Amino acid sequence: MSELIHQFLHLDQTLDGLLGQYGRWVYVLLFAIIFAETGLVVMPFLPGDSLLFAAGIFTAGENARLNLLLLLGLLIVAGILGDAVNYAVGKWIGPRVFKREGSVAWVDKLLNRKHLDRAHAFYEKYGGKAVVLGRFVPIIRTFVPFVAGAGSMNYGKFVWYNISGAILWVGVCVLAGHFFGNIPAVRDNFGLIAIGIVVVSLLPIVIEIIIAKRKPAPVEKVENTT
Repeated sequence: MSELIHQFLHLDQTLDGLLGQYGRWVYVLLFAIIFAETGLVVMPFLPGDSLLFAAGIFTAGENARLNLLLLLGLLIVAGILGDAVNYAVGKWIGPRVFKREGSVAWVDKLLNRKHLDRAHAFYEKYGGKAVVLGRFVPIIRTFVPFVAGAGSMNYGKFVWYNISGAILWVGVCVLAGHFFGNIPAVRDNFGLIAIGIVVVSLLPIVIEIIIAKRKPAPVEKVENTT
């Protein structure tokens, strides 16, 4: 666990080492990671936002080691394909999950029922826009396409939200790294920036939980029998 935390807090250094060792094959690795996080519902823990930001750092300056346009194109495609696969899986097995009463053992073990229910609530609130907004929320972004498929969301509408969300998510994160990643204060404190990205991404969920807890319980109407 400590090694994983170290790798997360120093993604820039890890990526630097991978570039030195594998060169252009890093494009394939980044594509695979983004596809896995968005397309495989059992992989919600991958560091998508921070990884995109870190990759953007290596597209800036005269000594850039990654091509900005190529990186953007590849990772946008990875995000689109990932959500499309996730939607298809949700459409196939989703109804079996949500139509059964109580806990389903294999769902609890494989999908993490709490994450699935949270994504379902997120989707119920925002509808199709959840596919776009969910891109920016860790864990939620992995489960929302699955829920959209399970909820039989019109595929034509899903494709529009899927493409828009991938362009926005990858574009914002990679370009943030491109323009700000090589500022000395940012470069020298990448671990803090990575934590900050996660905190900002989780804010919508935290705010929703606080609002839900502060809402007064519905008052039951008492019928007048007189």
